[in-house]
Amino acid sequence: MTTSIPPNFETVAPTEADALLARESSRRLAAHDLGERASVRIQLLDDGEQTETVAVPATALRVFLQALTEMSQGNAVTLIPSHCELSTQQAADLLQVSRPYVVKLLDEGRIPFRTVGKYRRVRFDDLMAYKRKDDEARAKVLDQLTAEAQELGMGYCPTPTTGMSWPPRFAPVPIRS
Repeated sequence: MTTSIPPNFETVAPTEADALLARESSRRLAAHDLGERASVRIQLLDDGEQTETVAVPATALRVFLQALTEMSQGNAVTLIPSHCELSTQQAADLLQVSRPYVVKLLDEGRIPFRTVGKYRRVRFDDLMAYKRKDDEARAKVLDQLTAEAQELGMGYCPTPTTGMSWPPRFAPVPIRS
């Protein structure tokens, strides 16, 4: 079943206070090993008094933890079902490119889509599959350029943990007279 993103769909942008609370709560939740549990019981409190215990899927708690982690870093969060269909403008916004560029990708067959009347619709999971593939290709090219820069002695200094540095740092190259 495919659905469109409703017009009142909300992106949550955390305030500074939200980010601090999200940091603390994500840290505390992450300390609990969920293992292979199917569900987790959560107690809801109202002014310190227990009002209800609710069983939720452990996978939902993992998604919640990821949302808290992103919010703790000050990032806005939106939850989109993977089967959701996006307009070309929504797809462009998610990829951070222009709508005409997305239309070009669709016409070239690089991202699957369907038409509804005269409008193109892109499944969210198809768009994310394209994005992952494109990000991997971009990283591969960046690694090649980095290797070439090092071979040419251009003074590129990768970080020891990832092998990459962004923004790039360059060591001073002596000028020979």
